[in-house]
Amino acid sequence: MKIRRPLGIILVVSAFLISGYFIPLDYYVVSPSRAVDLSGMIEVESADQSDNGHFFLLTVTHSKANIYTAAYGFFHPHMNLNHRERVIPRDMEEEEYRELLREYMRESQHIAQVVALRRTGYEVDIVSDGAEVVDFLENAPAEGFLQVGDVITFVEDKNVNLASEVPLFLKNFQVGQEITLKIIRDTRDMVLSVPTGPHPDDQELPFFGIYIKTLPWEPVTPLEIIMDTGNIGGPSAGLMFVLEIMNQITAEDLAKGKLIAGTGTIDLDERVGRIGGVTQKVIAAEKANVDYLFLPHDNYDEASKAVRDIQLVPVSDLDEVLEFLSTLGEN
Repeated sequence: MKIRRPLGIILVVSAFLISGYFIPLDYYVVSPSRAVDLSGMIEVESADQSDNGHFFLLTVTHSKANIYTAAYGFFHPHMNLNHRERVIPRDMEEEEYRELLREYMRESQHIAQVVALRRTGYEVDIVSDGAEVVDFLENAPAEGFLQVGDVITFVEDKNVNLASEVPLFLKNFQVGQEITLKIIRDTRDMVLSVPTGPHPDDQELPFFGIYIKTLPWEPVTPLEIIMDTGNIGGPSAGLMFVLEIMNQITAEDLAKGKLIAGTGTIDLDERVGRIGGVTQKVIAAEKANVDYLFLPHDNYDEASKAVRDIQLVPVSDLDEVLEFLSTLGEN
């Protein structure tokens, strides 16, 4: 018995420790991933291939937490531990959420094509039926006013073409203010006053607490643009897509021979919008040894706490980005 008891204790403890890897938690660990050279993802018809500089998008990893990864993510300075409902809508399965991220990525690619082509002198038309409400965050201010399936067509006097425009339009209002929306519900046109609340990540930003997707829309582009981003999802590479497309269209090396990473959504009015996971994206950029990192002004304070060697360049719109690039000297 004296020989078997220690063995039994070891087996029980080992089984307990091993089980920690397989017990799922309602949390996700957000960690740095990588910087990706966009010249390998985007191909523009008759592209200029002579540029020495490179533009990079930045990615983060969301992984389902177990006991050990949750503890590691909680204490690690470059990781975040987020409850499931801060990542995925409460009534949405993980695969549905990943499909939503893929839709956001497709939308950001379409927007980038429109913005880049218009900036380089081309005319581009788009047609859209609006943005559909697909779910609500916990304690969403808009729940009870909007319903799943509602299609938002106007925010106040702003026509909604894309889902990404709605949070950008909201930034023009105050937290707690009621916003007039025009929607379509069950084929009926309606006008609603919908309250806002404080955004969980920034108490000064108004927030509906809704997940929305753009209904099918198609930009009519005069040049063929092929974009293959693999399994990367979400809208946060929009700004960098614009720069890479413009770089391939024009004879000029926009990056001036430098390695330039960036993150930030972009809308049809060329405004650069806030993103999530900025700390992890700064770390990914540092690992890639880039020279500069573009990011939204709204993310600068958080990013500045994580940066070590690279130069952060906070921007609010495409004009500021291009103005900075114009000041760079060729290598």
